[in-house]
Amino acid sequence: MAKLRVGVVSPEREIWSGEADMVIAKTVDGEIGIMPNHAPVLGILVDGGVLTVKRGDGDDLVAAVHGGFIAVANNDVSVLAEAAELGSEVDVAAARDALNRALASIDAESTGFDAQLEAKRARARLRAAGVEV
Repeated sequence: MAKLRVGVVSPEREIWSGEADMVIAKTVDGEIGIMPNHAPVLGILVDGGVLTVKRGDGDDLVAAVHGGFIAVANNDVSVLAEAAELGSEVDVAAARDALNRALASIDAESTGFDAQLEAKRARARLRAAGVEV
């Protein structure tokens, strides 16, 4: 069976690369699932989304992704994230603390765009780490 060649990068580093059976990402147009032989596509990733790379061995890769692009062509999937963090690297206590601070800030302000963005990112980090929020 055909496999996907997947690369996940941010400006700071290469997050992960390898082969996969499927990639699931949230774009501004909705959630997209990419399997081998998918039609070429270019999508804009949402801020505070979660990327899942299914590798077939049950050991899925999950990452919090904050903006960027996903490009698919010829069984190559490139995820170019503005910022990303593997679920296994998330400091759960720090993410919970960031979420609580952001939520408190939202409650204290009438407009809280920065706080809302921070809450969205903290929730994504927690989901990537496997924590229900």
